[in-house]
Amino acid sequence: MANDPSNPLIIQSDRTLLLDVHAARSEEARSAILPFAELEKSPEHIHTYRITPLSLWNAASAGFTPGDVARVLQEYSRYDVPRGVVDGFADVMGRFGLVRMVEAPVNPAVPLSPDIPEELLLVCDVEAVAAEIAASKTLAKYLYPVSGGFGLRLTDRGTVKRELIRLGWPVKDEAPLLGGEYLDVPLRTAMLDGRDFAPRDYQTEAARSVVGDGGPGSGYGVIVLPCGAGKTVVGMVVMSLLKTNTLVLTTNVAAVHQWIDELIDKTGLTADQIAEYTGDSKSVAPVTVATYQILTWRPDKEAEFPHFRLFRARPWGLIIYDEVHLLPAPVFRVTAELQAVRRLGLTATLVREDGAEADVFSLVGPKRYDVPWKDLEAKGWIAEAVCAEIRVDLPENLKIPYAVTDQRNKYRVASENPLKRAIVRQLAENHPEDRILVIGQYVRQLEELAKDLGAPLITGKTPNGEREEIYGSFRRGEVRIIVVSKVANFAIDLPDASMAIQVSGSFGSRQEEAQRLGRILRPKKRNSYFYTVVSRYTVEEEFAANRQKFLAEQGYKYSIQHWTEEELNAAPAPRLLPERTI
Repeated sequence: MANDPSNPLIIQSDRTLLLDVHAARSEEARSAILPFAELEKSPEHIHTYRITPLSLWNAASAGFTPGDVARVLQEYSRYDVPRGVVDGFADVMGRFGLVRMVEAPVNPAVPLSPDIPEELLLVCDVEAVAAEIAASKTLAKYLYPVSGGFGLRLTDRGTVKRELIRLGWPVKDEAPLLGGEYLDVPLRTAMLDGRDFAPRDYQTEAARSVVGDGGPGSGYGVIVLPCGAGKTVVGMVVMSLLKTNTLVLTTNVAAVHQWIDELIDKTGLTADQIAEYTGDSKSVAPVTVATYQILTWRPDKEAEFPHFRLFRARPWGLIIYDEVHLLPAPVFRVTAELQAVRRLGLTATLVREDGAEADVFSLVGPKRYDVPWKDLEAKGWIAEAVCAEIRVDLPENLKIPYAVTDQRNKYRVASENPLKRAIVRQLAENHPEDRILVIGQYVRQLEELAKDLGAPLITGKTPNGEREEIYGSFRRGEVRIIVVSKVANFAIDLPDASMAIQVSGSFGSRQEEAQRLGRILRPKKRNSYFYTVVSRYTVEEEFAANRQKFLAEQGYKYSIQHWTEEELNAAPAPRLLPERTI
């Protein structure tokens, strides 16, 4: 009860919840607030959650009432709950369900509109809300007044939902979903190499949170799990539960091949039941794995997207959006048309640099499952990571050119600081037993590093066959270090990678930092190491700080070290980089 100093939760009037992870019942409280609060930060001692309209609508869609939320807060609050916080829940959550989308009447005596087949009905029982919807110029092109509400085309289902949530009226979608063509997807009990296989408890729990009971409002949503936590397995569990033809969309050809390998290794699907739809091969089967790139290709900016036909190539019963936080805008458009198909989004972070989280909520579905990175680390499901930033001065001959160039070129000059090469070489020498990824943005810099290290290089221009061969050599231990550009940020399975050295990044992208750290988080018997090398007193420090903030919010500590040009050139160079916290 409130005013108990041993309670774990501190509730503030701005709807921020502070969870003391060392207090009694903290785990119990965390589980209780997850349905209606979004995790923002999870460092060592105090985790920060925020109650937002989206989080409350998500809770309402799962059957929570304002009274349920208030009772949870009262139960775990250390102090009295600010009155204004609780009073506002009913207003916000009450918006969910005022507007419903339902199937049009079956065989009505008078059709909604005989000229427009495949219709749905938008129902709103509150006159003022119906008037606001009717007055919306944006919605006017999709809705038309009929008896009982508004009629709309089936293909406009998602677009209408997205526009209504922008007006502050989240739709309760009760229209039916298609079953899709039947396909049995049994999970193996042993993988092809003979090792036992069974989904982890949280993977099964995540899958069931999306599948639900099969009734209205279930069968779609987003799963948020850290990189290395096995999101692909969650997708396979969902497929095994729904037993239907499935279209998987992912980020690149290597990820397509990884999905196919995993499906053959961990399910009873045969090779002829799975197809690849990429720039290299355009086949369709009961399970088809495609890239976002091929779907969004078109001959020119005015042309249609010819490969969108894939969405209608088979009677899909499930579409899986891998790395849903990267869903391209054109695919959002077609996703809006596919609201009758069950949808699963997989991601390590719902942070979108374009701020389109509400679009993911409307078109793919609400977040159904989330777990903090550090929780899985504590249970041994992902590796413990040691993070460090190494700051090195710009060489004297680059300080003036850096000072006088424009802002964008400042970032490139700082990123390509030649002194970083000595740091990378030394880090590689200091970690002789680690499998190392050297990751950067600029090809010229990466070519120099690959030459220094005698390591293979993968960039956007590396043919897919060559990429697969290099990744395979790394997995087999034939190659200890590979140098990669941004192509390795997403959906690449390198389970033995235990160290990453980041020499340049995308202007402070939080999602990129999460993905790069995720490359080394697969569970293993040793710690993983994540080094970022930045130029001191440059814009690169500012961008690095933004990326660090995201990881600090997930509970990862950064040590910061500083090296000068003189120290790097000293002979002999020190074998270990000393801790120089500044």
